[in-house]
Amino acid sequence: MGSALRLGVVAGEASGDLLGARVLDALRARCGELVVEGVGGREMAARGVSSLYPVERLAVMGLAEPLRRLPELIRLRRRLARHFLDNPPDLFLGIDSPDFNLPLARRLRAAGVATAHLVSPSVWAWRAGRLKSIGKAVDLMLCLFPFEPELYRARGIAAECVGHPLATELADMPDQRAAREALQMQPPVAANAPLLALLPGSRVSEITALAPVFLQVAAQLSQERPELVCVLPVASDACRDALTPLLREYPALRLHLIEGRSAEVLAAADAALVTSGTATLEAMLLRRPMVVAWRTGALSWWLLSRMVRTPHVALPNILAGRAVVPEYLQQAATAENLLGALRPLLFEPAEQARCREEFSALRGPLALDFGRECSEALLKLASGGRGAGHAAV
Repeated sequence: MGSALRLGVVAGEASGDLLGARVLDALRARCGELVVEGVGGREMAARGVSSLYPVERLAVMGLAEPLRRLPELIRLRRRLARHFLDNPPDLFLGIDSPDFNLPLARRLRAAGVATAHLVSPSVWAWRAGRLKSIGKAVDLMLCLFPFEPELYRARGIAAECVGHPLATELADMPDQRAAREALQMQPPVAANAPLLALLPGSRVSEITALAPVFLQVAAQLSQERPELVCVLPVASDACRDALTPLLREYPALRLHLIEGRSAEVLAAADAALVTSGTATLEAMLLRRPMVVAWRTGALSWWLLSRMVRTPHVALPNILAGRAVVPEYLQQAATAENLLGALRPLLFEPAEQARCREEFSALRGPLALDFGRECSEALLKLASGGRGAGHAAV
């Protein structure tokens, strides 16, 4: 490899940029000199990454936007492939964005470049047939969840669980009392007041689908327990605009809107009503009882219900392999069902203690040293060259 490790990295969105920054910090601590180029955002740039293209050109969301921008994305991928083929790195690391990164990795691997991918696609939930093409693309898959590596090893693909960064980051969150004080809610919230976190999502489509029923639940609970305080973290101005007309229907509701800071809101809460996604993982790691709800359009539901293989959607349930938190999907996500599941979690100490115990057990396997685990696996792969990961199975 020479005196400096040459690394090609492509992170297609902000979350991947953060993961990449942690990996680069750990690699530099272990091997000193490091030359990195590819695509990254602000965090990776701060660590000396030479970006060949702005990360914004790769970041796409939803179903329609990727299709609309497909020609541009294909051109970018071809140019990146040509660059890395002309200037082969010791190792190529794709971070998330699997539909963009895995075809790129496959082309580089075929040319003899050692390749790794960080963040497993959800092959355990849908499109398991991707495992065959993933095996042709990567020498090593770095997984965030402990149940994922065996899926790859069973297909002859080397895989390692590196833990989830949130498991260690959220361990440093303030306790409940301090979290409430840090939110600086006005009027101040009493230390013993029951507090419900409402997390209907970070996209306008999620707000539209779930906020009405979440607010209905909060209003009913507030009628039953007038001392209840509700807090809702708002991800963007667009989400706030979508919430404004809904809130007019509940003028008596004690609801605090907080700009972002979803983890702090969860840390301050006694229980949470959460849409499926990363927020369920945050609530689990913070040991906050939760009820999970999810809704989408009728056509999307029809398609997804035929494609998804896992019996659960909430990450705590997927990690446990059983229903440790209540989840209500689509037509089942009614105010009546959510209220029935939420009352004991919000008001009964025995139920809260049970949840905390369950969540502590689930957190353990995720609480690895993410940077160290990634850097050790990548350096081993880089020193062995192409095919080293598969030989290690």
